[in-house]
Amino acid sequence: MVIGLGRFGKSLALELMRDGHTEVLGIDSNEDVVQGVSGRLTHAVVADATKEDALRQLSVQESDRAVVGVGSDVEASILSASVLVEMGIPNIWAKAISHSHARILTQIGVHHVIRPEHDMGVRVAHLVRGRMMDYIEFDDGFAMVKTPPPHEVVGLSLRESNIRQKHGVTIVAIKQRGKGFTYATAETVVEAGDTLIASGLIEDTERFSELA
Repeated sequence: MVIGLGRFGKSLALELMRDGHTEVLGIDSNEDVVQGVSGRLTHAVVADATKEDALRQLSVQESDRAVVGVGSDVEASILSASVLVEMGIPNIWAKAISHSHARILTQIGVHHVIRPEHDMGVRVAHLVRGRMMDYIEFDDGFAMVKTPPPHEVVGLSLRESNIRQKHGVTIVAIKQRGKGFTYATAETVVEAGDTLIASGLIEDTERFSELA
């Protein structure tokens, strides 16, 4: 179930439908918005998601996952999320537009709080600073980066280059020119034009990508 079919909610709901196995109920208070996705989701209905009775009429309590994609109306976001928590939905995701919004959602019992604009800003900032091709940040200061190999490791196996000891990162996958990604081993030889997936602490992965 996806509550709020704005740009974020609509994109999420349609992506969930693409695998052909997920049933998605889309809910929005705007009839025009609902009409815009009619026939593209399993079900799309006009309803006030801040009202428990309205959601129960839609059998929302039977859902195993729910996403509150409402962003601009903070009150509606919090009320909708609160109703879902009270209904006992086992896996609730909600979009937040600020730190205080995220804190409140967490306090009322939302299982996963996301801040798309903030998270994308952080990601792009890392990409702009270094030479990495992609960047994913996890909890506790850990990250994975997609980067060209530093010149110092070209022509060497990962065992010979001793990357983990020298730079504090682990090469988990490699994409050789004209091939797909494969798991990296100690015997993997890095060549110019390869692409590496390196994991480690944020500072270490950034420094490693800057060597390319």
